[in-house]
Amino acid sequence: MRLIFNAILLTSVLLVISCQKEEAKLYSVSGRVINHLNVGLEGVRVQHSSSEYVLTDEHGYWTVLDVVNQTAITPTFSNYTFTPASMEVQSVASNIVFVGTPRKTENQDKIYNWFKNQQLTNGLLESAENGNVVSLYDNALAAMVFMLKEDYDEAEGIFNFFNTNIDSELKNGVGGFSQLRDRNGLPNNHRWIGDNAWLLIALNNYKERTGKVTYDNLATEISDWLVSLQDTNGGLFAGYGADNSLLNYKVTEGNIDAFNAIAGYTNFHSDLLYFLEKERWDEIDKNLVAWPTNPTYLYALDLHPWSYSIFKEYPVSALTTAQRFLTSQTATNGIQITGYCFDEDKDVVWLEGTGQMALAYGIAGMQSEKEFYLKEMENNFIQSVTHSNSAGFPYASNSGTHYGNGMLWAGADTEIAISGGAWYLFAKYGFNPFAVSRNKDIPTDKMFWLN
Repeated sequence: MRLIFNAILLTSVLLVISCQKEEAKLYSVSGRVINHLNVGLEGVRVQHSSSEYVLTDEHGYWTVLDVVNQTAITPTFSNYTFTPASMEVQSVASNIVFVGTPRKTENQDKIYNWFKNQQLTNGLLESAENGNVVSLYDNALAAMVFMLKEDYDEAEGIFNFFNTNIDSELKNGVGGFSQLRDRNGLPNNHRWIGDNAWLLIALNNYKERTGKVTYDNLATEISDWLVSLQDTNGGLFAGYGADNSLLNYKVTEGNIDAFNAIAGYTNFHSDLLYFLEKERWDEIDKNLVAWPTNPTYLYALDLHPWSYSIFKEYPVSALTTAQRFLTSQTATNGIQITGYCFDEDKDVVWLEGTGQMALAYGIAGMQSEKEFYLKEMENNFIQSVTHSNSAGFPYASNSGTHYGNGMLWAGADTEIAISGGAWYLFAKYGFNPFAVSRNKDIPTDKMFWLN
């Protein structure tokens, strides 16, 4: 019996020693993935085995825990090559950096050429070719497109226009910049929360990339105006009409834009989250709703990718439930295209929204989905009739309705527009406009989407 006992004891000891040796081989490695501009890339797959990977965060950082033995660490991200392509590790390592370089394509160059050619001498860009409408939102997008190429002079041309109009427009009367104006800069005086928030988002990205304080006052004044729209229940009013009357309803999209645009995490953000949870959160669907009193248009496409891109740890199911907007259409150019509509009417493919979804898929590490929808967008790629060596996307694939049942404007399906091209490039470059202000240290108990 003693011999048997000793044998069992010896076996147990050997097993413990063996386990300790195995555990000793476990280690962690970490680092960052950046692009050629030294900006972190979000959503990059960092592979550490044949079937396992982690995703980079909004600043490009990654950590792999419990690495076993010698292994290769390999980043993958659609439209990018990396230096080094892979790295062998066999012990604890930190600060491993992969530098990504975007692959250039003729389509990307043609889109960018169109943006450059579309810019007017006053710095602004008309929202569509052969139009006379200048959208504040579209110009914020254009400024960030220029930043992707480090063409800061062009971005500053847009910012300078608004910087010189702080007193005459932003701080005048009820305040805020106009949503729309003509090519000469004459505003229509409709002050919309979302567009102003997007200008602030563009300014946040500019400062993050350049370190310049040139537009700090402009950013502060926009932020103050947005905060002034907050109601007692935490939600933000939509803005002001052309007659200076308060638009006393609340647009979910504009509210989350402002949440991201305004720096930090303050009582403003806490109160706004309370409003979103109580008034706009669908607990069953796990999505923010756009029009609570209209079941037909309860959901809106852009809330799906934007919410996922704005709020940390937001459920990835927001991207799969967006399939409710998926449609296939014969575009005005005669080619079939599959993509996303504004709403459940599903009567057009919205090129901008499809680009937004492609970007969000990239952030989620769903690279095949990202690539599929970018290729589908290319089915509606049209050449410019005004600018040489330029091309882009119309606002919509064909004639139909926008969000709700109102018809789109003439030319929405035939003229190149800023928004589709901007979001296509954002997705191609893996650029999340919200990333610069995404990390707000929101208390876990305020993150209602986790429940």
